[in-house]
Amino acid sequence: MGMFDGVHLGHQHVLRQAVLDARALGATPVAVTFDPHPLAIVHPEHAPRLLQSPAQRLRALAGLGLDAALVLRFDRDLAAIDGPGFIHRLADGFGRIRSVTVGQGFHFGRNRTGNVPLLRALGRSLGFATHAVAPIHIGLERVSSTRVRSSLREGRLGMVAELLGRPYALGGMVVAGRRLGRALGFPTANIDVSSLELPPWGAYAARAILQGTRQRAVVNLGRKPTVEGGGAAPLLEVHLLDTHPDLYGCELEVELVRMLRPERRFPSIEALREQIARDAEAARELLG
Repeated sequence: MGMFDGVHLGHQHVLRQAVLDARALGATPVAVTFDPHPLAIVHPEHAPRLLQSPAQRLRALAGLGLDAALVLRFDRDLAAIDGPGFIHRLADGFGRIRSVTVGQGFHFGRNRTGNVPLLRALGRSLGFATHAVAPIHIGLERVSSTRVRSSLREGRLGMVAELLGRPYALGGMVVAGRRLGRALGFPTANIDVSSLELPPWGAYAARAILQGTRQRAVVNLGRKPTVEGGGAAPLLEVHLLDTHPDLYGCELEVELVRMLRPERRFPSIEALREQIARDAEAARELLG
């Protein structure tokens, strides 16, 4: 059980232990997670921006050997249930729970009053084992979603990839834009990333994941100061270097490889077009 925002190395340690426990018990490994983030309901002023879209999180969970994911809609009603009530509801819904695996600092139930000792006490009465998994450390600090966010905001993509155990990627649905990229000779697939934690705005060499394959791309992340005056919602504009399929309405995932330059305002559309051409050539050279 957990939010599993980012599905970083610490989360993976918990999830792999759950899979091992399930296999040993002849049971089905299931990840129980939440949407939206609980803080978005109980303390919205403190709610973090997420590291992944919901679809990205589910793909990451599936890649770790989980047979299923139970995504609980977190709302005021769920927030009002105390710790024992929450676990009893899960036990009733599943029919039988053989084992529960969480991180050592996991809290649950109304006002986060549920913890690992309570979970163990409930397990004794309901017939399930409880495994509290220790955190993973890189250097002197533990791996956490907060640490991933901090590294991401600072643009340290190498550290983010180390904490995640995989390349960092942005994901979301491709939305309709103004088709200015096409008019400039660089058609783009646009992804609304306003709800996600983001690295510094700018142009990046990237790889877009399409139907399981990685395609070379150059992307711009930001508020389009040249054409929108910098007042637009954050947008990820993806220009594929080798192919130009129609991606409207598709879920697209983009691995950022390296920043090419910070976002800036250009004196004219023509100057912007020339810079995009240089960015595309730099991405081609970098990506090989």
